[in-house]
Amino acid sequence: MVRKHYPLQITELQVRAEHTRYLNTEGSRPQKKPSYINANSDYYQVEVRHLVEHVSHLPPEVASHYPVQCRPFGVSLAEGRHTVLQVRPLRALCPLLSTDPQFCTLNLYQLALMATLGNCPFGHPAGKSGVSTPGGELSMVDWQVSPEQSKAYYPLYEDVQYSRRLEIVPFDPVLYPSIDSLSGRGQETPSSVHFRGDVRFGAEGTSAQAFVTHNDKVIVIAVRSSGSWSQLSRNADVRQVPFEEGEGHVHGGFYDAARQVYELADSYLDKFYAGQKVLVCGHSQGGAIGLILAQMLHKLRACDVQLYTYGAPRAADQAFVRAAQGLVHQRMVNHDDPIPGVPATWMNSSLSAYHAGRVLSFKNVPAGFGVFVAGLNQLIGEPYQHHGTLRHFMPVEFGQGQMSHILWEPLSETVTQHAVSRAVLEQKNAAPETGAQLKQLVDISQQFMVDSYIPSCWAALRRSQQALQARRSLVTECEVLFVDQAFEHIAQQLRVRYREEMTCAGSTFEEQVRTMNLLMREMGNVHNTRKRLYALRFKVPGGTDVYGRYASQPSVLAESLARWEAHSESTRIDQLAMAPVDQLIEGKRTVGKLA
Repeated sequence: MVRKHYPLQITELQVRAEHTRYLNTEGSRPQKKPSYINANSDYYQVEVRHLVEHVSHLPPEVASHYPVQCRPFGVSLAEGRHTVLQVRPLRALCPLLSTDPQFCTLNLYQLALMATLGNCPFGHPAGKSGVSTPGGELSMVDWQVSPEQSKAYYPLYEDVQYSRRLEIVPFDPVLYPSIDSLSGRGQETPSSVHFRGDVRFGAEGTSAQAFVTHNDKVIVIAVRSSGSWSQLSRNADVRQVPFEEGEGHVHGGFYDAARQVYELADSYLDKFYAGQKVLVCGHSQGGAIGLILAQMLHKLRACDVQLYTYGAPRAADQAFVRAAQGLVHQRMVNHDDPIPGVPATWMNSSLSAYHAGRVLSFKNVPAGFGVFVAGLNQLIGEPYQHHGTLRHFMPVEFGQGQMSHILWEPLSETVTQHAVSRAVLEQKNAAPETGAQLKQLVDISQQFMVDSYIPSCWAALRRSQQALQARRSLVTECEVLFVDQAFEHIAQQLRVRYREEMTCAGSTFEEQVRTMNLLMREMGNVHNTRKRLYALRFKVPGGTDVYGRYASQPSVLAESLARWEAHSESTRIDQLAMAPVDQLIEGKRTVGKLA
C-alpha cells in the first residue's frame, strides 16, 4: 500500500537489495573480485541509487573498491564486454524495542538512550540526517549530551531491511513540495517533521525538545527538558490546571509543554500512524511532560501507548492518576535522585520550615536508610501524585570494596523518598544562615542521564542477563539479609517513636494523631516492602523479563547480542552490574551501606 504522505519511490531493485545480506557482516565492501571475473569481464561495485531515478529516500553512497562511471539514471557499460554489477544490499540497524506491554530491562536500557534524542541535531542545513548501517553504529559518545560523559553505551541493534528502519523522512523539494502551504510554514524538512526544539513552559527560556520517528512496528517519541529546576520554579506555571482531555488536574507548565509536543506528535501520527505501538520516553521534566502527553495520545488518538520515564517528578493529582491507570508506565528512579520526590510547588519552600518533630533519623542502619520524614507528601497540602510502576534502582555497598544493586518496587517512604528526606535532614542540621531552598539542592544533584540513569539502566540489563544465563534469582541471599536487617532496625525504631508520640506533650492532639497515623502507615509499608524483598529472592527472570518479545526470536537476539558484546564497553567489569560474591561478604553484612 502506498502511503499518502511522503510516498517512497521503491523499485523492484530496492526490494531485491533489501532481501540481500552483506557478505561481510560489518557491512564493508569486499576487497577482492569474485573468482569468476576474468580479463574479459568488467566488475563494478554499485548501489541502488546508481540505477534509479529517485534517491532521496536511499542511504548515502559509501566508498567502493571498484567504482563505476555513473550517469544521471544509470551506469556506463563498455560495449561488447561481459559486465558484472555487484549491488550493495539495502540494510540498516534498528534499535531493539520490545512492543510487549510487559516490563523488560532491554526497553529500560534502550529507551534511556532514546530519551536523549530530544537533543539530537540534524546537522545538515536542509535538515537531512543519516542512518545507522552495519559498520556505522552509534554510541552515547556520538550522542554527546553532557561534557562530563566519559563512557560509551551502545544500543542493541537489529539488522533489518532498509525500509524497516526507524525512519527519517527524505528531503526532496521537487518530489515532495510544500506539504502544508496554507499554514504559511513553507517547505517541510526532516527537522520540522521529526523534531521540535522550541517547546516552552517558562517565561525566560525554560524549554524542552521532542523527537519522533517510526517504523512499521513502533512510533518512538522522546521528550527532553533543557531547563534547570531553578528556571522552572522561577518561570514556569506551577499551578494545577484542569486536564481538559480527561479527568483530574495537572501541573500548568508541564501541561503547556505537553500540548506543544502533542502538536508535533499529532501531525506525525496523521502522516505515519498505521496501528503501531507508541513508545514515549522522557527524563526528569521531560518525563513529567511525557506522562501528560501519553495520556493525551491515549485519550485523543486511542493509541496503544507505553511510557518509560527516568527521574520524573510528580505532574498530576490523584484524579488524573486514577483515570490513567490503563496507561502502561514504567517509572525508573535512582536512589539518590531527589527530583522524583519533589512536587513542583515545593521549589520555593525553605527546608528549614520542616520542624524536627517530623524528621526521624535512624541509628545503626546503612546510610541509604538513614532518615524518614513523616508525611513528606502532605507537609504543605501537596496534591501531586506519582503515576506508573516504580522501578527503584538502589545501590548496595557491603564494604571491603563489594557492592551491587537491587532494582525493585519498594513501598517504604524511607527508601522511595530517601534523597529528599536526606535533603530535609541536612537542612535541619545546617546553620540557620544558610537558608538553602530545595531547588538549590536539586539543581546540584547528579541528575544527568549519562551520569546516572543510563549507567544504572545498563547495570540493570547486565545483571538481568547474567541471572537469566545462570538461571538464578535477581537478588541473592546475602543482599536480602543485608537489606532486611536494615529494615528490622527501622521497624524497631518506628515502633519506639510511635510509643513516644503517644505520650508527647509538645504538640496538639490533631498533630499527635496525624503523626501517629503516618508512623503507623510507614510501619505497614516497611512490612510489605520486606515481603517484596523476600519475593525477589525467589524470582528467576525469564527471557521475556529481559528481552521482551525478542525472547521468542532467538536468531535475531543472538545476532544483536553478538554485535553489542563485540564492544568491550558493553560487557566491561563493573561491580554495580554484578551479583555479589556471597562468600566474600559473609559475616560483614552490618559493615556496609546502601549508597
